[in-house]
Amino acid sequence: MNTLLTTGVPSAQDIAGVTPPDERRKRGPYATIECFQPIPCDPCHHSCRFGAIQEFEDINDIPKIDWSKCTGCAVCVAACPGLAIFVVDETYGEEECLIAIPYEFVPLPEKGQPVRLTDRAGIVVGDGTVQRVVSGRKPAGTSVVWVSAPKRLATVVRGFIPRKED
Repeated sequence: MNTLLTTGVPSAQDIAGVTPPDERRKRGPYATIECFQPIPCDPCHHSCRFGAIQEFEDINDIPKIDWSKCTGCAVCVAACPGLAIFVVDETYGEEECLIAIPYEFVPLPEKGQPVRLTDRAGIVVGDGTVQRVVSGRKPAGTSVVWVSAPKRLATVVRGFIPRKED
């Protein structure tokens, strides 16, 4: 049974199919596109000035990324109306990674603000800190919040809940 259709959460197999190989993950920031269903949408391809998101043959194609061309700039994160693209940098630190997450709530969190990190199902999986906030420019895009997270959660964290300073 397709868990995406029944729960709204992609399976481990779905995630493995959009995660770059280990050698690419060790080279620096990379985009991961968690768009699993064919829908008429292609802003990600048009936003990538490096050609990393391959051209669509049909507007309903599922995006494919060439990780050798991806710089991890996160322009595609802001351009995706489905909030389905994230940038992960597993080279950020010895124990931490950096994750760019699309964010459409107000107010925007602030740099240094502690957050509760959540997985794709909205379950809290750890604690992190806001490292950078890039406000979305309308009509082009969504705000992008970069959070630090434990490196072991690099492929798990896909959201957060802002916390007040303790």
